Amino acid sequence: MLKASHIYLKNRKILKYQTIQYSKNNQIAEIRFNRPKRLNAVIAELYEEVLDALDHAEKDNDVRCIVLTGEGRAFCVGADLKEHKKEEHKKEVRTKADKEEYLQLANRVCERIYKHNKIVVAAVNGYALGAGFEMALSADFILIKNTAEVGLPEVSIGTYMGGAVTHILPRIVGLAAARELVFTGNRINGDQAYAINLATRVFSEESFDNDVREFTAKVATKAPISMAFAKRDLNNASEDYDSRLNVELSSILSCMDTEDWQEGIDAFAEKRTPTFKGK
Repeated sequence: MLKASHIYLKNRKILKYQTIQYSKNNQIAEIRFNRPKRLNAVIAELYEEVLDALDHAEKDNDVRCIVLTGEGRAFCVGADLKEHKKEEHKKEVRTKADKEEYLQLANRVCERIYKHNKIVVAAVNGYALGAGFEMALSADFILIKNTAEVGLPEVSIGTYMGGAVTHILPRIVGLAAARELVFTGNRINGDQAYAINLATRVFSEESFDNDVREFTAKVATKAPISMAFAKRDLNNASEDYDSRLNVELSSILSCMDTEDWQEGIDAFAEKRTPTFKGK
């Protein structure tokens, strides 16, 4: 795992990496894919740095929400096939173990996003294809530019999807729409993604950054322990009704043991906005 050095600029803390940018403003952490000349195409180092940044955000008690986005005109266009080709030439033959290790790394990133104890927002600013779309789907929310394009080209080039797409995508858009996206490999724009409930919000090119900021700032005001329970339980919502009742009961009782629960009660009684501390 790559180690990051710390730079402090006023109240904005930045972790310095090679293939991503990590920064924090107030309670919002941002992980920005930063290979714009390659349209933020994925290499192993990028996955490793994303994992490191996600770990850092989890350990930072001030962080309430994480934004994934891309530098330049793409979110992430998937695997860097040109880089993979270079690796093939260097090693002559990429072994099956090499390939599996890389694919497991990709799965680890998607799983980390999906199961992270903090809310993760994919701010899709441009092309999100293949592995890039898989990471976006793993997030709790997709906020998308109307000009952005998303798609799963895997079956068009003889490969296959990862990141539990076949579990997540049908739950979001329904089986018929999921089949169309997967089987045709067609790209859809932001407005189309919103129309099929793939995206939570669609924003214009001009207002995108401000709209993402407003959305995430609102999420960040909520009680973090309650949100962590809600994220876990919604992601496991395919379990049967009776088990859901028991899980929710356990979550409520856990929340009632927290300082945040008392703060919420006090704030309601005093007609003020609660200040949650994640305790």
